[in-house]
Amino acid sequence: MTSAAGTLPDNIVYFVRALRRAGVPVGTAQILEALRAVSVVGFTNRLDFHTTLRAMIVTRAEHLLVFDQVFTMFWRDPEFLENMITNLLPVITAPPVDPLMEPARTRAAEAMASGGGKPRCAPQQEQLEIDAQFSHSDVEKLSEKDFDAMTAVEIYAAETAIRTMGLNLPKVPGRRYSLAANAVQIDRRRALQGARRSGGEMILLPKRRAKPRRLNLVVLCDISGSMTSYSRMMMHFVHSVAQFQGQSWAAVHGFTFGTRLHNISPLLTIKDPDAALRAIGSHVRDWEGGTRIASSLGDFNMHWARRVLSTPSVVLLITDGLEREGIAKLESEMARMALQTRELIWLNPLLRWEQFSPQAAGIRAMLPYVSSFVACHNLDSLQELSDSLRNGLHADHKKRLIGMLK
Repeated sequence: MTSAAGTLPDNIVYFVRALRRAGVPVGTAQILEALRAVSVVGFTNRLDFHTTLRAMIVTRAEHLLVFDQVFTMFWRDPEFLENMITNLLPVITAPPVDPLMEPARTRAAEAMASGGGKPRCAPQQEQLEIDAQFSHSDVEKLSEKDFDAMTAVEIYAAETAIRTMGLNLPKVPGRRYSLAANAVQIDRRRALQGARRSGGEMILLPKRRAKPRRLNLVVLCDISGSMTSYSRMMMHFVHSVAQFQGQSWAAVHGFTFGTRLHNISPLLTIKDPDAALRAIGSHVRDWEGGTRIASSLGDFNMHWARRVLSTPSVVLLITDGLEREGIAKLESEMARMALQTRELIWLNPLLRWEQFSPQAAGIRAMLPYVSSFVACHNLDSLQELSDSLRNGLHADHKKRLIGMLK
């Protein structure tokens, strides 16, 4: 293995890049563990090599088929072992994509066709810009399609649609007042001042109305491995909302959490969404890793809540709620956050299942403290969230699920 020591790790890294493009979440720690495992097991047997990589990389059953397809395409060179020994990289070419292939094969082929498995030192090829035209029926289907089931072209179209989305909330009455002739509330201070000037007679009764004000929006987005298919789309959505700061919201604050909390508010001001997401990816180190919801919320309540929730705010909590440890702490931190917010809205992609019920301990602990419980698995669900904020928050899912807890 000495002659291939510098080649095999590179090939595995390029293979992981193809998997990521196909929608399989793979963290840096998994790559290191895979390299260690391969060095122990060896790569003289194709089946052992396939089994070792799959065991170290795949964490969800629905990604097994995608892994097998990408593995077959990437390592399909029959002379792979000889090439590895002679320090030659395998030649990666994408076979024609059958339009009737199942989503797993389609995403795998698109990942390979887009260059996910090419070495970083390979010469750059001329890029082809695709202008995807969607009919009205296609747009309707795209709006209803789950983010996790989308192809690469559909994901690009969905990201483009999200850029035009807003999250509008009507202004709420503030603490300051202004004179209004058609208001109901009497301005007692001005009425008494006028009476002093007229010898104690109240000739006029001035009226006042509370000045409308915008609320702050605070977003906490789960970026753990179980949220991989949705966290990137939600980051696009949060970035789009942040671009309307000052029009719909007084201020927009963004945070991500996996194993730890990260403040990404300054990065949301970058106008280009792709550049903003690249900056966020460089700033956040625990992307697609584990999740510690309780400790992350505790960190927010301890160090950030007083800064960003000092004025009336709406909090969007984006997570699947799959917390296994620290349930008592999670419940106390949720209760503490709920006391500091005007509205606490929980966005959960698990609501895409009609048979969803609050069985997980983390979900059962968090649910009683939220104002509204809504889905975030497709474009329609994000539009429904905007409509519900504009027309008044609803808690239909929460009421139904709370009934299951009793």
